[in-house]
Amino acid sequence: MTASPRIAFLASTAEPAQRARADMAARYGDCAPADADVLVSLGGDGFMLQTLHRHGDLGKPVFGMKLGTVGFLMNHYREEDDLYARLADAEPAHLHPLEMLAQTESGTTTGSLAYNDVSLLRQTRQAAHISIDLNGQTRVEELICDGVLVSTPAGSTAYNYSAHGPILPLGSHTIALTPLAPYRPRRWRGAILKADTEVRFRVLDPYKRPVSVTADSHETRDVVEVTIRESRERRVTLLFDPEHNLEERILSEQFMF
Repeated sequence: MTASPRIAFLASTAEPAQRARADMAARYGDCAPADADVLVSLGGDGFMLQTLHRHGDLGKPVFGMKLGTVGFLMNHYREEDDLYARLADAEPAHLHPLEMLAQTESGTTTGSLAYNDVSLLRQTRQAAHISIDLNGQTRVEELICDGVLVSTPAGSTAYNYSAHGPILPLGSHTIALTPLAPYRPRRWRGAILKADTEVRFRVLDPYKRPVSVTADSHETRDVVEVTIRESRERRVTLLFDPEHNLEERILSEQFMF
């Protein structure tokens, strides 16, 4: 990182984030994301995910500052600090998103990326019936559940963890497969898989028991089949203050009582 990098400031619609953006742009200058050396995302985790989805293909590192409700992927917002110095000292965390491809009852196909997780959920009061294939081999013939998800290490402390899924270390080259309120197999609690595993879900009774899929915040309804794999081509870089880097946060989450 250069001493005075060109910065693109991006902010959520929340008033504190907008105010911070105006103040920092006046202090450090501002430019378009395509022309920047680094993107500074002001908001919460939801806005950070929006930033990655909108601008991840630019290949620019992203330094987030928390001005929202949840900020696991963000650094602290400290107005008085020298932002150039923080960027120069920041440590990178490289993330590969999940690639999701879904087929619907109507025959359409939709694709999306997920930096946190891909989750299948029942759309009605009827429990979902889903089969699970890993690399073309059926591992669960019929999972009766509210849903099931696949999580990245960065997303493993979010929805996945609340569903009693495992917390995955950053850089472990793994993904988590976690059922949501499973009824049968009653004792199955999911699996930790190699990151290059292809996961395929098939909805067994899509007309009586409709299922939707959500990749981060992008939802597709009435799916019949969903394929998920980690992207090797797409990679994003998040920047973190050394005293509060993402790897340490993921580790610390496992020792919170």
